[in-house]
Amino acid sequence: MKMGRIVQVMGPVVDVEFEKGHLPAIYNALKTTNVQISKDKNNLVLEVAQHLGENVVRAIAMDSTDGLARGEAVADTGEQITVPVGNDVLGRILNVTGDPVDGLAAVKSEKRYPIHKKAPEFTRQSTKVEMLETGIKVVDLLAPYQKGGKIGLFGGAGVGKTVLIMELINNIAKKHGGYSVFAGVGERTREGNDLYHEMKDSGVIN
Repeated sequence: MKMGRIVQVMGPVVDVEFEKGHLPAIYNALKTTNVQISKDKNNLVLEVAQHLGENVVRAIAMDSTDGLARGEAVADTGEQITVPVGNDVLGRILNVTGDPVDGLAAVKSEKRYPIHKKAPEFTRQSTKVEMLETGIKVVDLLAPYQKGGKIGLFGGAGVGKTVLIMELINNIAKKHGGYSVFAGVGERTREGNDLYHEMKDSGVIN
């Protein structure tokens, strides 16, 4: 396992120096220890985002860097960050490294997939234009969603974006037998907590 050391910490950005010829690849997961998080060893995961010269990488921390010291040892795992997949993750809240943050037991999953994956080739994508029936009349009539497409949902605070998303998740599960993944990127922890409890209370998550 390639070993390095921390040379600079700037908020969530951490620069790590390795020996020449041992530079980790972009997106590789690095592990180090931050005693402010817990007493466990290698409890902080970093993701390589940039190469700075021949032997320094710039990485993004996946947890708090408060108390992280220069000179701390860093290990290159040689692989990307992975998360568990399968039926066991349904209804669970996980952080970016796949650890549960809902206070329940650890996810027992046989498979783990990397968080970065190439898009499917065009030959594998459907060329048919089909409408995804959401079951929400105003959406299906005025702004129908295309199957396999992408859609932006814009609106101010408190106008009902989360309610609409909850309804979509509920309808897709019950009418289409599908699965939904809600990724709270840049969301406040409180909003994620509220969404989870609202979905539990409404039966969207069982």
